[in-house]
Amino acid sequence: MKKLLLVCGLLSSGVPAFAQAKKGTKPPVATVSAATVQRVLTTLAADDMEGRATGQPGQVKAAQFLAGEFQRIGLQPLPGATSFMQEFPAYESAVTSLAVTLNGTALPADRVFARTTQPELTWTEQDSVHVLVLGPDEKIQPHFREIFRPAKNTLVLFDPAQAATFKLLVEQFGKPQLRAEQAGSPYASVWVLAAGPAPRTFRVLASAATKTVTIRNVAGYLPGRGVHAAEKVIFSGHYDHLGIIKPVAGDSIANGADDDASGTTAVVALAEYFKKRHDNARALIFVAFTAEEIGGFGARYFSQQLKPDELTAMFNIEMIGKPAKFGPKTAFITGYDKSDFGQLLQANLKGTEFKFEPDPYPEQNLFYRSDNATLARLGVPAHTISTDQIPDDKLYHSVDDEVSSLDVQNMTAVISAIARSADGIVAGRQTPTRIAPEATGGR
Repeated sequence: MKKLLLVCGLLSSGVPAFAQAKKGTKPPVATVSAATVQRVLTTLAADDMEGRATGQPGQVKAAQFLAGEFQRIGLQPLPGATSFMQEFPAYESAVTSLAVTLNGTALPADRVFARTTQPELTWTEQDSVHVLVLGPDEKIQPHFREIFRPAKNTLVLFDPAQAATFKLLVEQFGKPQLRAEQAGSPYASVWVLAAGPAPRTFRVLASAATKTVTIRNVAGYLPGRGVHAAEKVIFSGHYDHLGIIKPVAGDSIANGADDDASGTTAVVALAEYFKKRHDNARALIFVAFTAEEIGGFGARYFSQQLKPDELTAMFNIEMIGKPAKFGPKTAFITGYDKSDFGQLLQANLKGTEFKFEPDPYPEQNLFYRSDNATLARLGVPAHTISTDQIPDDKLYHSVDDEVSSLDVQNMTAVISAIARSADGIVAGRQTPTRIAPEATGGR
């Protein structure tokens, strides 16, 4: 009777109890736990996690919490690993000095900024330096690569009318930046707040220092069984966020409740669900990635530890805390047309109220903006499931991305739908088509 009341309670609260069973048999009691969802989400997005910035103490605390959850659930470390922590080095460079002179006039410190991993910069107009002039009404987006990922040393002039944009970018990128490669980029960009045209003469003097930082994914494993035991299915989300940012009304913690404590919570809840089911034919990997917000190199390191041809599918879960544009009990799948992954998932939801839709924001290039992209480039049917109305999301990357802004009941319904929709793939009955290499693209 208690089990019956539990299932009825979940249904009445809008959380589908999506357990599968053979005809004529009693269904398993495993359901996605609404209590687990609420507890894990609240813990990850709490102020004492300090926004979970990669490499910072708050993120280490979050990683320890997630490892504890995997231990509680009864997962194993990845084969060959001795713990749930998948540690690897990152490299942090910070500019220690910067001086810029244009046409013989030295610019004040609050009008100059440098992004560099090189120990020393010494530029003049006689060097091979690209000068980019952004006029008063110039849009930043078309020049993103020149500014942030230059293919040659670049001096960027922001017109004084762009002062607010300049200040915002400096605040966002002014903290030391982590990277995956020790050498870093051979090219730097130096930004100045000064009117065009390009200066007749200029001089840039800068220095930077680099240190090694240990960062970590958190990964757990459920072995498969039978003929499909060597095949692996991944459930993932990124647990990093922005950390401490510019204060707004006295609040400086970017809690990242939706981005992506919600997806990471789903990973934990799904691990608990499938462990209780104890019937997965394929091996299951549950992983919380670091460093998604600063380049995706947590997922990149993870992918290098696996053989792509052993990976059947990847369910990457990002920002599921608010209802999708299609309404409650819906979500969308990025890259829907690149494999039949989405069609298989939707087929498994037949007879339920829940529906998966193709990505409604193709102009946002979301398929290549999350951690699924790394494995998709290797041919794995790796897709992101989300509900975020990203063009209109005013809380994205802000201090107001808090648990109180989320619809946790609908979020739990999304996780339950993922659990049901994954059943055929987890059981070995369904195998999504591979993503053709030519279908993948840049981040």
